[in-house]
Amino acid sequence: MTNLDNLIATAHKLRSPGGCPWDAEQTHESLVQYLLEETYELIDAIETKDAAAIREELGDVLYQVVFHSDLASSGSLGDKFDIQDVAAQMEAKMISRHPHVFGDDETKAQFKAETGDDVMLNWDDHKKREKPERESVLDGIPKSMPALALANKVLGKADKMGLLAEENGPLVIDSEEQLGTLLLTIATIARAAGFDSERALRTAVRDLMSDIRKIEVLEASDAGIIAREE
Repeated sequence: MTNLDNLIATAHKLRSPGGCPWDAEQTHESLVQYLLEETYELIDAIETKDAAAIREELGDVLYQVVFHSDLASSGSLGDKFDIQDVAAQMEAKMISRHPHVFGDDETKAQFKAETGDDVMLNWDDHKKREKPERESVLDGIPKSMPALALANKVLGKADKMGLLAEENGPLVIDSEEQLGTLLLTIATIARAAGFDSERALRTAVRDLMSDIRKIEVLEASDAGIIAREE
């Protein structure tokens, strides 16, 4: 058995009769707080470039995946699946989204990518093929993301749609350090004025998302009119 197999067996034993009462009592919902904590601890370790800490925190995040998968294997979500199913689905997704690596010669030529930017040009199209039920580029974006992360994600979608102005305007940022200072200054001003920076940004992002959806509806309507005329 591999080390990963041993970890999976350990998690299962902890949740089995005669194992750990705390583990046995957990649900997907009760574990969310720990998944968030472990993820942020991993981010901290990465940003400090501490190899030992990164290895440990990767293990903690991995254990959350193992734990949730073991829960699901007991039917906690109705349809049963285990970590092997999770891995199989992830492998299939990666292969599907990288036709420039795993496709036949014709497909590799069609999706030829020499840079990361080349890959991202086709990324949304690959996702659309996987999830044809999605009607908007915003579908699938977690609304519970922190406001800054959510803003960055939504702005990326808006940029691909050509909705962002190319010019930087009167404010030019030359480094992340300068950006961090500016963001801290904004948060300080907001706090002094009694405003919630997180809520304010989230509200602005929701407005942008609403604008994007309106544009998508208009574009879909125009496409329908053109199709009927043809």
